[in-house]
Amino acid sequence: MRTFPFVFALVTVVALGCGGNADGPDHQTEWRDVLRHKKAASAPAASTKEKQVYADSVAAFVKRHPNHDRAREVFRRMQVEFADELSSVGRYQDSIRFYRAVLGHDPQNERAMQGLRDAVERLAVSREKLVQLEKGMNHREVASILGKPIPGWTVKTKRREATMEAWYYRTRTGGVAGVYFRDGKVFAAEENSHAKIGNM
Repeated sequence: MRTFPFVFALVTVVALGCGGNADGPDHQTEWRDVLRHKKAASAPAASTKEKQVYADSVAAFVKRHPNHDRAREVFRRMQVEFADELSSVGRYQDSIRFYRAVLGHDPQNERAMQGLRDAVERLAVSREKLVQLEKGMNHREVASILGKPIPGWTVKTKRREATMEAWYYRTRTGGVAGVYFRDGKVFAAEENSHAKIGNM
């Protein structure tokens, strides 16, 4: 099971209001403490715990000092990175929430806009994308076209002669499409029930 590099305390501050300019009082000492956590979290051999501590320290700092420009910038970047991670494992609805939170305070954030577009696009697949599938494609090739399935929307069965796997996707017409693998290679796909699609 894939684990994220860190699990944000962002859930509690995802909608945090972050308007205004830099704080009046000097919070440099407190910010330096946060940056010390960053150094540990950025090391090549950094542990998940060290990354978590850094994420939590940034979230806590922004909550206490919502007008600190640099902290807001770092916090938003971390939100986008976390949203990217969620999207990469098929948690598109969760990622959309984080992208929208960033765009609510930074409407011109290009990375968040692109991430949001990609996540919305992959929530439900189009026929145009489904017909791009071909027999023999592997998991990575299918995911590059359709995205990864929503967690819980895959079924794997081991048989004596082969390992069978099915990936299911919502379609834009309200149905469910299926992509079927034998030993990691596509052998069939269907859109809405038993309508064969693509070069199958």
